[in-house]
Amino acid sequence: MGDVVRPATLQDISAITAIYAHHVRHGLASFEWEAPSEAEMAQRMKALVFAQRRYPYVVVERDSEIAGYAYVGPYRSRAGYCYAVEDSVYVKPGFQGCGLGKLLLTTLLEESAELGFRQMVAVIGDSCNQPSIALHQALGFHYVGVLKGVGFKAGRWLDVVLMQRALGEGATVLPSTTIAHSPKN
Repeated sequence: MGDVVRPATLQDISAITAIYAHHVRHGLASFEWEAPSEAEMAQRMKALVFAQRRYPYVVVERDSEIAGYAYVGPYRSRAGYCYAVEDSVYVKPGFQGCGLGKLLLTTLLEESAELGFRQMVAVIGDSCNQPSIALHQALGFHYVGVLKGVGFKAGRWLDVVLMQRALGEGATVLPSTTIAHSPKN
């Protein structure tokens, strides 16, 4: 099997939209109630890939089929958070549990560190999402806490699990330069 991780492009948006739509409609990882259109997903991608500060956005192909995607975005919009990113990883049904999520998240960790980010935060929808929690733990994320009942979907209240991992030197050393951030707040 040939697994290839590469930068996502707008030509991938149909496959990305289909993967995300499945998770919106059939899961609790995303708290969206309605799956966004391809146009909306393209706008979201452009906001990260073509931002003042570029954020990693990748797909994984298995035997030339897009089997998952992942990206990081700003953890929060205020300037003081410019060194922190939040990850999102989605794997296509039928490809879950075979290491593609780990491959995607490992790529995000490496690329984010290379770009000078210092912290990655996982905001995991639903405290019962053990596969995502286990994936993040396996790659060095530490449990930070739970926000109880902050989401509502599928007729029930949902928790959010917060996990965090330092990138590069993390918070042990001050940055040598200030990095650009987007948007300005």
